[in-house]
Amino acid sequence: MPKKRESRGRRKGAKGSVTYVQCDQCGRRVPEDKAICVTKTYSPVEPSLAQELEKKGAIIMKYPVTKCYCISCAVYLGIAKVRPEEERKPKPSIQV
Repeated sequence: MPKKRESRGRRKGAKGSVTYVQCDQCGRRVPEDKAICVTKTYSPVEPSLAQELEKKGAIIMKYPVTKCYCISCAVYLGIAKVRPEEERKPKPSIQV
């Protein structure tokens, strides 16, 4: 059977088996090399209050939060895009 991608949709290389992570949106178990992880900074203080405190010289900590998503949730949330038809690999013609 022909394979669709050279990497088979993963960035595993020659590692053997990899651990699984849970999708933060739907809870599906996904191999960690196939999951799409996004890191954003999180501040426990409201932005308007943080601006006032920073003007007075306070230092407000921001914490990095990493969320991992499966492919379908990443496409749904707009993190990963579906390639246009022109950029996709052409389908093989079936001979009968």
